[in-house]
Amino acid sequence: MRCQITGRVQGVGFRYTARERANDLGLSGWVRNISGSRVEVFVQGPEATVGVFAAWLQDGPTAARVEHVDEVPANPDTRFVDFEIRP
Repeated sequence: MRCQITGRVQGVGFRYTARERANDLGLSGWVRNISGSRVEVFVQGPEATVGVFAAWLQDGPTAARVEHVDEVPANPDTRFVDFEIRP
């Protein structure tokens, strides 16, 4: 699953909390800030567990104010071993 999250999501620990949540769930992928004060996430794992993470994205960390989560096309051929924060 690949998503772009819009709202107050930069400067509030969103990437670090997303990594922690993904690691707790045993998911792999990445998170990064992108232009327009948005965050982009790519996550892989069991469908049910990815669903739990997707539900978390709707709110994010306490200091965030998520306005919208857009799912965008993802390349399913790429496999990640862990969950990382990208620049």
